[in-house]
Amino acid sequence: MLDKLRSLFSSQEASEEPEIETDLAAASLMLEVSWSDHDVGETELLTMRRLLSDLYGLSPEKIEALIEDARARLNENVGLHPYTSFLNEHLDEEARFQVICALWQLALADDRIDKFEEHTIRRASDLLYLSHSRFIEAKLHAKAQRS
Repeated sequence: MLDKLRSLFSSQEASEEPEIETDLAAASLMLEVSWSDHDVGETELLTMRRLLSDLYGLSPEKIEALIEDARARLNENVGLHPYTSFLNEHLDEEARFQVICALWQLALADDRIDKFEEHTIRRASDLLYLSHSRFIEAKLHAKAQRS
């Protein structure tokens, strides 16, 4: 009887842990930044699609699937931690820096940086163990990309 209960709980735990990939983690962080000001505009979605294509060379179909998956996860209110933890385990410092650059580019998509977007990017940067100087460098890099 005890073994059956253990088996039941272990199979539920395994099925409750959704599979995360690098591109999904990045897309989820992007959606968190976009949603932080409670307005995900079409410009931000277009920028998100471009950034995911640039970072990971994904097809438009895969990008749409990632965005839908990220939206579902956002509705479940998962937060940043699962995605930043995954990225810390699977990416080197430079790749994590590129993700933060992409988050800044996304925040700049509507030609202004909302204080909530900046706060979310700062939290993501901290959770990705990037120094404050790298956080600022990413912001400056994103602004230079817009020029």
